[in-house]
Amino acid sequence: MSIKHILSAEWEGGNNAGGQSQLVLDNRNKTRKPSMYKVLMMNDDYTPMEFVVHVLQHFFNLSNSQANAIMLNVHQRGIGVCGIYSYEVAEAKATKVMEYARQNEHPLQLQLEKD
Repeated sequence: MSIKHILSAEWEGGNNAGGQSQLVLDNRNKTRKPSMYKVLMMNDDYTPMEFVVHVLQHFFNLSNSQANAIMLNVHQRGIGVCGIYSYEVAEAKATKVMEYARQNEHPLQLQLEKD
């Protein structure tokens, strides 16, 4: 936000002649909400369903029933939304999940898509 300082009194010889100053806020610059991103999980033929449910519960804080519903959606439709976050959070979650999947020898893939 830019600030303009306006003196309401006249200046004589560089001195303020007893006037008061007034602060005016210029609110032309407005903040915008950050863009949101979907974290998408892709289906594969090798990652066990139980592992997918575990990942959804642990990394996305979903209940057992929510995780199972998303897992079934991924299994049946080939893709499912794990959650919607700011870019930084979405990227961090996707990276952590894929690292965890590799540590457990699963080819699980996640992608980000602008909401």
